[in-house]
Amino acid sequence: MRKNPERRAALVDAAIEVLAREGARGLTFRAVDAQAAVPTGTASNYFSSRDDLLTQAGGRIYERLRPDEATMALSMEGPRDRDRTIQLLKEMVRRITAYSTGYLALLELRLEATRRPELRTVLTERIRADVDMNVTYHLESGLPGDATAVKLLYLALNWLIVERLTLPEVFSEEEAEELVVRAAERLIPG
Repeated sequence: MRKNPERRAALVDAAIEVLAREGARGLTFRAVDAQAAVPTGTASNYFSSRDDLLTQAGGRIYERLRPDEATMALSMEGPRDRDRTIQLLKEMVRRITAYSTGYLALLELRLEATRRPELRTVLTERIRADVDMNVTYHLESGLPGDATAVKLLYLALNWLIVERLTLPEVFSEEEAEELVVRAAERLIPG
């Protein structure tokens, strides 16, 4: 297998784009090569199997969904109250929705994981780590609310993101923002 890390990352990113656009059934080495604009056969030189490609895409999506250092630093500024928490939640929904291909690819991978134990293992580890990181960050930041509130907001907002990306007419952008506010008001003490 080839070792060029930049080329491997570009191929995994191309796989994410293909997953979002074509679904898991459309994810082929040829489709990834075309998306990455590389010669036919390149992806098959970097990944041992389609399962390997799916698994690596699952890991990469979470790397790209994580906020950057500047966003994390900004999140620590200002008061530690419910209003600040609401601002952070709105930013998170906007940031994740902006990476729609990654999130849609993740939905495809979640469905595929019901049939592929190795992919299920990778996604379970990544998603559990993400939940744990969010809970730890929230508790250590001094923002109001406990671990259960963070987990309930995680579940509610993830489904809100699914609605915005898959059926955007169900809730307008304004209504979605209002739902973020109402969820936080109900789950986090004032």
